Amino acid sequence: MNRPNIVILGAGYGGMMTASKLQKKVSADSANMTLVNMHSYHYQSTWLHENAAGTLHHDRTRMEVDNVIDTNKINFVQDTVTGIDPDNKKVSLLNGEISYDYLVIGLGFEAATFGIKGLLENAFTISSINKARLIRQHIEYNFAKYNNEKDKKQERLNLVVGGAGFTGIEFVGELANRVPELCKEYDVPRENVRIINVEAAPTALPGFDPELVEYAMNSLEARGVEFKLGAMIKEVTADKLVYEQGDEIEEIPTNTVVWAAGVRGNSLVEEAGFESNRGRTPVREDLRPNGYDDVFIVGDCALIMNEETERPYPPTAQIAIQEAEHTAGNLKRIVEGNHNLEPFEPNIQGTVASLGNKDAIGVIFDDKKIFGWTATAMKKIIDNRYLWKVGGAALVLKKGKLNFFK
Repeated sequence: MNRPNIVILGAGYGGMMTASKLQKKVSADSANMTLVNMHSYHYQSTWLHENAAGTLHHDRTRMEVDNVIDTNKINFVQDTVTGIDPDNKKVSLLNGEISYDYLVIGLGFEAATFGIKGLLENAFTISSINKARLIRQHIEYNFAKYNNEKDKKQERLNLVVGGAGFTGIEFVGELANRVPELCKEYDVPRENVRIINVEAAPTALPGFDPELVEYAMNSLEARGVEFKLGAMIKEVTADKLVYEQGDEIEEIPTNTVVWAAGVRGNSLVEEAGFESNRGRTPVREDLRPNGYDDVFIVGDCALIMNEETERPYPPTAQIAIQEAEHTAGNLKRIVEGNHNLEPFEPNIQGTVASLGNKDAIGVIFDDKKIFGWTATAMKKIIDNRYLWKVGGAALVLKKGKLNFFK
């Protein structure tokens, strides 16, 4: 019997965990397994807001793929995916082509701009190591430039974040910690710097527990964050952000707008012809799309409905990791000749949002609310647990957040 070719696209949470678990479940004699990724490294996308603010170096966030994956069992191809042809079972790469018998798509997310004028051209997104690094360098450049110009430009010190969901709130929390350090380093008065969070919804963290939302806003406002809620961003230019609040059109002079208000699945999924809603493909209970028994979709590109809420599950790292582990198990069954696949059932164990390195909020276990140091410690436990699952104790010791009192 020929060994099936299993190809995994993307080394994000979904792809990396699929590969990590598959190498333990399936022998190299049973299947040819290949992981394709643009970069030589995997990174913790849930840490990128720290890299962008400059509170955590980006080298802590990324890890070389071949330090986690046994390349004697799984062939690693560093290349860029340019197209997927599910009817002919082929994937186009920038430097070639690869065929598969079974495909796992874990290509991650792209920013959703909702047609806001100038957003794509003039705003930053926290969507990769390089983009996070660019944000940090841009902010530091503007602080350095401020005191080297005869005419002081306030737009250099107005830091605007679009969106008060988890990413936006976590990022402004890191900025609130980082700005005092930048002010001291670049001789800028703290009162001259504004951190402004603009959100279209009437509240920050829409859908989150109101008591914890109030705690988060109080914590952030005490550290200088300004909230503009119920404010719809209309346009972003090189030197200002325009928003509508009530019946008024307002402008904020700024050359730093970080967009954290919307994501969509990878556009390659749409282009491949799969049924798609903003790049997210509805999948069956075994995580395969309709009409394709040889394709699994995990992470940001998969759309799974929550029957209780009649809404899709949010594309979080938590659910991507669970999907990946489940997919690895089902691929093991296929390789062994068992095509009765197990259905996937999400097990949402809670959510924790950081508000900087010394504060956080969360809901865990049976709707237990946590905040402050307890939530901060839990956030680090969650981060370390992922490192343990994907790379074991060595990866936790190398990359983990082990100081629970700082």
